[in-house]
Amino acid sequence: MSYRVLIISPHFPPINAVDHQRVRMSLPYFEEFGWEPHVLAVQPKCVEGVQDPLLLKTVPPHIPVTFTEALSIQQTRHLGISNLGLRCFPYLLRAGDTLLRQKKFDLVYFSTTVFMVIALGLRWYKRFGIPYVLDFQDPWLSDYYKQPGAAAPPGGRLKYKFSQLQAQLLEPMALSEVGHAISVSPAYPQTLQQRYPHLRPEQFTVLPFGAPESDFEQLPFFNIQQKIFDPNDGKRHWVYVGAVGKIMDFSLRALFLGIQSERHRYPEQWQAVRLHFVGTSYAPKDRAVKTVEPIAQELGVADLVTEHPLRIPYFEALQVLVDSDAILLIGSNDAGYTASKLYPCILARKPILAIFHRQSSVVDILHRTQAGQSVTFASGNEPRDLRAEVIMQLRELLSLPKGYQPETNWEAFQPYTAREMTRKQCAIFDRSLTNVSQRKSS
Repeated sequence: MSYRVLIISPHFPPINAVDHQRVRMSLPYFEEFGWEPHVLAVQPKCVEGVQDPLLLKTVPPHIPVTFTEALSIQQTRHLGISNLGLRCFPYLLRAGDTLLRQKKFDLVYFSTTVFMVIALGLRWYKRFGIPYVLDFQDPWLSDYYKQPGAAAPPGGRLKYKFSQLQAQLLEPMALSEVGHAISVSPAYPQTLQQRYPHLRPEQFTVLPFGAPESDFEQLPFFNIQQKIFDPNDGKRHWVYVGAVGKIMDFSLRALFLGIQSERHRYPEQWQAVRLHFVGTSYAPKDRAVKTVEPIAQELGVADLVTEHPLRIPYFEALQVLVDSDAILLIGSNDAGYTASKLYPCILARKPILAIFHRQSSVVDILHRTQAGQSVTFASGNEPRDLRAEVIMQLRELLSLPKGYQPETNWEAFQPYTAREMTRKQCAIFDRSLTNVSQRKSS
């Protein structure tokens, strides 16, 4: 027997967005575990961001996808509104109403960081009696940027304040009847249970993104020429791919302080090293600001560092990883931060140096899989406290021959594959249906 799930993912291929990756990587496996997916997304033309048409090749063609409209950003930007949730909400509501009325669905699954649309779960539960599951990839209501010494939030404090007022109103509604909540971080379920005492521990599951093995299998056939660096120029290219926020300043400073010290002692060893930071800003082209190069300049290593703030297509980003000589993973000072980019880095089969809070799951996964080295810190540390350990790991990286591949424990990596993560999602869906049936019968 199979069930049907309506998946709400406003971002969807060909849009290159992190928050649809769980859905995209799960689509090939849902039916194997008894669930037929139908995706509800927003038309790519209505979404800001980089597009990668190759992403469409990874979506099984038989899976139905309904695209809905959104207010044009050209229409709303002069009002100060660019948020996709605000622009697409009425269209998504209407399209969801139509689908749920015309077709039989057993579950609604929200997997998105377009948080506002999550509020539709309660509406559809009350109107159609269909349970819903929420996937929290980031905190929605959060006091992180209110803490002493916190950096300015992305988009500025005014927009952040508005988004948090919205979260204060909508998050309690969304969680009032939720069947189950998935989180990429173990910290967030604890916060939600404290905030909403009616939620039980068994209603939460910590589930990282799955590893995109099939993407790496397809990558050689796409013949992509990445434009970030020339892998055949004889230099050592170390890369970081992903956004960089103020919350990563600590790890960046620890890295650059180590490089500064080592290059001063052994300048000849660093002549061929180049560090590339790619896609460091979520902002559109006209508003993207470099955040890495200023720190490199301050610490005297700017000549080794190149920052490309604009996001690049997804498969080009994978090619950057594959063409590199080493991969850098820069962590946040938030103990609950879990980098979804970890698994592509492991699958690229390159040496990895990660600088993360010791409580991050990244540290444990790297240790279990033996896929890379990590330098860890605690909440009270200063960047200079990590200098000795960073230097030790830098020397190790420099000692490796070009083309070196780590001896990854692929058996230990198996639990993190996309197929296994999809199996766990479907088990959550199954339990949600059982729990709803029990509630109705009691």
